[in-house]
Amino acid sequence: MIRSKTLRIASGSLLTALVLSACTPADPQAETSKALVDGVLLPSYTQWAEADRRLAASAIAYCADNQTTKEAQEAFVHAQTAWAGLQPLLIGPMGEGNLAWQVQFWPDKKNLVARQVTALLNAKPNLSQADLDGASVVVQGLSAYEYILFDKGIDLADSTSKARYCPLLIAIGEHQQQLAAGVLQQWQDKDGMADQLRRFPNERYAEPSEAIAELLRVQVTALDGLKKKLGAPLGRQAKGHPQPYQAEGWRSDTTLANIAAAIKGAESLWLGADKDGLRELLGAEQADLAKRIDAGYAELLQQLTGITQPFGELLSSETGRGELDALYQRIDRLHRLHQLDLARALGVQIGFNAHDGD
Repeated sequence: MIRSKTLRIASGSLLTALVLSACTPADPQAETSKALVDGVLLPSYTQWAEADRRLAASAIAYCADNQTTKEAQEAFVHAQTAWAGLQPLLIGPMGEGNLAWQVQFWPDKKNLVARQVTALLNAKPNLSQADLDGASVVVQGLSAYEYILFDKGIDLADSTSKARYCPLLIAIGEHQQQLAAGVLQQWQDKDGMADQLRRFPNERYAEPSEAIAELLRVQVTALDGLKKKLGAPLGRQAKGHPQPYQAEGWRSDTTLANIAAAIKGAESLWLGADKDGLRELLGAEQADLAKRIDAGYAELLQQLTGITQPFGELLSSETGRGELDALYQRIDRLHRLHQLDLARALGVQIGFNAHDGD
């Protein structure tokens, strides 16, 4: 009898707990974090890993004369664009341990990429994968790959020259493929990065607000970085004298495409895949801020779409520099809207970032 009564009490308590749990409203920040993982972050990391898989395959095909130089260049641009779009999403593994340097070395103020590629191949004419994996980050990533495929000083139409550089192309492709696949695995593992952004508390985040704060911080850091990527070649730190070789992707003329991809990556965090991004955390009283940020992204992408001249040509004329300066100002305004207004609205302390002091 006593046992039966105890069981009824325990069952009633469990039922009450389940009912209360069902009635408890979901935490909006936890819902947003989960939605961004499933709709934006995991798909973006998956696309990046796939782009690097295709890059590795392209290097092998190109060096076996089964692909043209143009096709190899297109594979590079695809991988570069995927990486640019990922930069506002560098939360977790790719934001730690300086892994990003292994993907791309920028800024290259002293032409270290060209110098170190030459030095490496002189020292290791029969370069192996192990040689590349143990070398400097300067030669492991997309910047070195771009140098080989696009630099005017390298004649890949010459079979001897192609044979010299092909082992490095293949090794870089494999290095990037392994790096991206490894990072993606860290996202997908049980209790990995994706799970840590879906369920709270965990060893990384005690509560959802910490995850939202970090997502906003990486977005702010990326927007600030875009200002540097545009400001450096514009000469904003060189008394207004243009510095064309400080542009990201100047050899492949991907500077503006990279900026556009990064802006779209940042916008994906803001909007989410199904109107479930950071924007949804703003209340009705913050509708004006939401509209201003919406407009900031739309105007930026519209201006980028309207630019038809190559970046180098724009830098060489006063009119072109004026157009690029207007683009810089738009990025600056969007950056400040995130760093100041959005951070305040979400109760986030931004603090310092990787670009402070630049």
